[in-house]
Amino acid sequence: MKFIAEIDVMPRPELLDPQGKAVLLGLEHLGLDQVSDVRIGRHITLQLEAETEAIANEKVEKACSKLLANLIMESYTFELKQA
Repeated sequence: MKFIAEIDVMPRPELLDPQGKAVLLGLEHLGLDQVSDVRIGRHITLQLEAETEAIANEKVEKACSKLLANLIMESYTFELKQA
């Protein structure tokens, strides 16, 4: 079976996000000062083959925890659906 994983990797909330702060300042300069916080992360889409959804879930979990996210500074979430 084919699956598609939509993965979001974000900086941990307790850590400073310099990119987010720069964008926030840019938004303020554009007159959008009602925005109070910006966090910038990554969105990753994976297509994978697996026998079952549970196996696909394990594979995506392994990819995220071992390669796609730096668990010291980032957290991740993902949604898995059948292709």
